[in-house]
Amino acid sequence: MLNKKISLLIMSLILTTVVYNASAQDKLAKEVEKAVEELTQAMLKAEGTTLNRLASDHLSYGHSSGKMETKADFVQTFVSGASVFEDIQLTKQTIQIVDKTAIVRHTLSATTNDPGKGKANIKLGIVLTWVKTNNQWQLLARQAFKLP
Repeated sequence: MLNKKISLLIMSLILTTVVYNASAQDKLAKEVEKAVEELTQAMLKAEGTTLNRLASDHLSYGHSSGKMETKADFVQTFVSGASVFEDIQLTKQTIQIVDKTAIVRHTLSATTNDPGKGKANIKLGIVLTWVKTNNQWQLLARQAFKLP
């Protein structure tokens, strides 16, 4: 009888731990999802303050063309109006969290209207790496790639 009670207690502890961990992962995934949405809105509105806050000082921002940007380059490109997004839709988003790092993958469909280039519709695969620093998720790396 004692063995049965001990086994039941151990099973209860394991189940509680599994449920707690799943709940914690869900909470972190929602935080990351919110950061991605905030980044998207800041890109649409060219909000330099928000872009600066969300981007890590060590940001590596890769375009599908192979062009790479630092944090300063990334923010300046939007604030200066060199890069203009009229619309951004994210689909097929997945979020994987390991400790204080999140990997986000999605498909970005957008309408751009960069000066001198005119309107263009783009559809790219995107991989984002976010890190949680000082209780805030920041974008550490972004790589866009052409979809088949």
